[in-house]
Amino acid sequence: MIIFMFTVSQTKFAMVSWDVYIKQFRNYLKLERSLAGNSIEAYVRDITKLREFFEIKNLEVSPLKVSQANLVDFIEFLNELGMSPYTQARMLSGVKGFFKFLLYEQLIDKDPSELLESPKIGRKLPDTLEFHEIEALLAEIDLSTDGGTRNRAMLETLYSSGLRVTELIELRISNIYVEEGFVRVIGKGSKERLVPIGREALKYIRLYKDHVRVHLDIKKGHEDFLFLNMRGSHISRISVFTIIKDLALKAGIKKSISPHTFRHSFATHLIEGGADLRAVQEMLGHESITTTEIYTHLDRDYLKQIINEFHPRS
Repeated sequence: MIIFMFTVSQTKFAMVSWDVYIKQFRNYLKLERSLAGNSIEAYVRDITKLREFFEIKNLEVSPLKVSQANLVDFIEFLNELGMSPYTQARMLSGVKGFFKFLLYEQLIDKDPSELLESPKIGRKLPDTLEFHEIEALLAEIDLSTDGGTRNRAMLETLYSSGLRVTELIELRISNIYVEEGFVRVIGKGSKERLVPIGREALKYIRLYKDHVRVHLDIKKGHEDFLFLNMRGSHISRISVFTIIKDLALKAGIKKSISPHTFRHSFATHLIEGGADLRAVQEMLGHESITTTEIYTHLDRDYLKQIINEFHPRS
């Protein structure tokens, strides 16, 4: 359920305004630039993400009134979501193409994206893995061992749900809702959220629980933690880091890999596939960046639809 804090007429006006110019941009790319269908859709998707950003921030900004400061905020928002520098650069290219079109059509007097060659996008991000690299890394896990079965379940969960490493090691069995396809995650500040979890992750969690975890001598107080070390205590952050580093070495991946790499890859792959920013923001557990709350929560069925439609493992 979405609760709007602004009037319907304002919202409709803003959406119609963007829809009109996006449609004109699409026709321009097709008729005057003669671009292929895939290229056109990529450009349009980038502009749609910019529109979604303004909706999330509760800003009534017409495409003709976008400022350079607005675009810097947009790039910083993508950075906060964990977009790889490559994806940010590609999306910025699409945005630049849109404003060049508006300038070409004399709809604006100045291109707000003109000076955004090297935007300040905050802290340096870890490398993002391509999907084939994630598959290569997972393929190095030896499923004939107890540790390997657990590790596969952990990494599938990281990539399936975009969890932080602390959220992964604190994940409780009682917070996994298999039938519904969700996990309840305790994030920063002890704030809870529900996140969809994919079929592959659930499959390996079941294998781990039924064939490995059930045979461990579990220490008192650790009975509900899902992922345990071989001594029956819940696994540590350092262990997860070490497991991932070793697998990357075996897979011949030269990038700087950490558990957070899976979180960034989760967000990047969803957005590159077409998922909307608000849904990804909700699943990552980021604080709302609006000054007034636009919505209480996104419909859970919609979040599952996003995962099923846009996540590579689906």
